[in-house]
Amino acid sequence: MSSHPRPQIIETVAGMRDVAAHERAAGRTIALIPTLGALHAGHVAHVERAAELADVCIVSIFVNPTQFGANEDLDNYPRTMDDDLDLLGELGVPYVFAPSVEEMYPKGPTSTTIAAGQLGTTFEGKSRRGHFDGVLTVVAKLLAITSPHVVTFGQKDAQQLFLVRRMITDLNIPVRLEIIETVREEDGLALSSRNQFLNASQRDAATILSAALNAATSAADSGLDSVIAAAQGALMGESRAELDYFAVVDTDTFTPVPDGFRGPATAIVAARVGATRLIDNVSLYVG
Repeated sequence: MSSHPRPQIIETVAGMRDVAAHERAAGRTIALIPTLGALHAGHVAHVERAAELADVCIVSIFVNPTQFGANEDLDNYPRTMDDDLDLLGELGVPYVFAPSVEEMYPKGPTSTTIAAGQLGTTFEGKSRRGHFDGVLTVVAKLLAITSPHVVTFGQKDAQQLFLVRRMITDLNIPVRLEIIETVREEDGLALSSRNQFLNASQRDAATILSAALNAATSAADSGLDSVIAAAQGALMGESRAELDYFAVVDTDTFTPVPDGFRGPATAIVAARVGATRLIDNVSLYVG
């Protein structure tokens, strides 16, 4: 058990709105850190940065069912509330918004949703139909409930980050989006709550994602074809990882760059290792 006081747990929309209104009335700025729980060092980086940007941090812990597909791991998604609360207490977080599914969706999934559009059907959206509509809708709800000045999102989920940023811009939502760089293990594996599903062999195989991205970055000066060849060569060398996609996308549109492209871009990769699906990305400059 932690020796630090745990955050106050707020389970209702009305209660969370009251807290946010009180903090704003007192002249304090609010940072929201939306999570699905199962917190790790990557989330710690969010909290630490949020504490630099705002007076009060609110961490939401909500495993949102509308962003999980029929064949995905909603029931098995790790839920570690006690450990999460201990960690957040050590970090000095005062509030955790932890609503039930019934509190967030009292009449079932909402009839009104935020649509991710065509981009929501590509890459992650192709493998996870409806996923991004569910993400954007719950993020919009969380922003409306907590009224933050700042919200943090991680670079690791690059497509999600792009879509959330576009939603905030398109809908004129008055919040600052702060991007938190991907936190990695010493061997390069991007931290993810899903990593705990990997056994030792799978954990070793999972490092191929970051290795492929490193290969792509090293080849970037030689052009797009070299980037793709380097990444694919690395990925083909790991039989325990089943590649979903590797692509180089435009940073402004998140669509694949054309042949002969030169300039800043993002290399994205997704693969299944055992039953666990993992994603990663890196920013690079194609020469």
